[in-house]
Amino acid sequence: MAIAEFESPVVPITSPADCCQNHGVEYAREKFDDSRRSGKSGLKVDGVFCPANEESPFDTVAWELRSAAIKDESGKVLFEQTDCEVPATWTQLAANVVVSKYFYGDPKNPRERERSVRQLIHRVTRTITDWGLADGYFDTPEDGERFYRDLSWLCLHQHGAFNSPVWFNVGLYHQYGVSGSKCNWRWDPTTESVSQPENPYEYPQGSACFIQRVDDNMEDIMRLACSEAMLFKFGSGTGTDLSTIRSQREKLSGGGTPSGPLSFMRVYDSIAGVIKSGGKTRRAAKMQSLKVWHPDILEFIECKWSEEKKAHALIR
Repeated sequence: MAIAEFESPVVPITSPADCCQNHGVEYAREKFDDSRRSGKSGLKVDGVFCPANEESPFDTVAWELRSAAIKDESGKVLFEQTDCEVPATWTQLAANVVVSKYFYGDPKNPRERERSVRQLIHRVTRTITDWGLADGYFDTPEDGERFYRDLSWLCLHQHGAFNSPVWFNVGLYHQYGVSGSKCNWRWDPTTESVSQPENPYEYPQGSACFIQRVDDNMEDIMRLACSEAMLFKFGSGTGTDLSTIRSQREKLSGGGTPSGPLSFMRVYDSIAGVIKSGGKTRRAAKMQSLKVWHPDILEFIECKWSEEKKAHALIR
């Protein structure tokens, strides 16, 4: 009998003070591999942002402990985490958003939850830098370390930020050893083909938006639903043009009348509402379109207005 695979439980998270020990030129030298470059020079990085006299980019800000909370319109607390370490210069709004949306782990168990912005930023920037070192992107280990320091500094001082899937997924395996069931895809440079990794977090999904297509048959219509669900799971959004699906005014080859693209549009919209983006509180981002020549275009234009009209009637 087949045994269902479930994602591994959250692993204990190292303390904020210990999480950033993996840095420095000696560490970079251990990760460095220029064998793929075939003798070509790599990327040279001059340290621009992080002061060279600072041991770590995380020493360039003052830190303080705060509580972060998300409340609804009535003031009811939807999320709260206490004793979060954030830069003193960050606004409370920034702290609330980052802690509630991007900190990894179980909010009810402090040992299994990120509790510092330095943990979050280091998880992402260290992993990206280590990839570059291992793949020979940088000319020297020193270039890689300067890249890590500047990238961390830019995120820490709010001069730049990654999209949500990067904060959700990158570094979970490489820094914490998180594993999950086979459910995403990657490009395998060895076989030059697309394959499914055993652990999706080893090759994390980092793109925010995907555009997909659908063919006019039931198998592909439901295939799209599955594909969108997997993208939503890792925090990405997706868009599809439904003009390829035949109108409700046409006929089916086996007899009967098709339900048309709007019926499946509601199915896709429901999936986006059920599968929260990255497992957090926000519904997934979903775009759907229909070309003006499609026979159901009028219903498409009016559908949102019709649904809002129903909602207003219920509110009254």
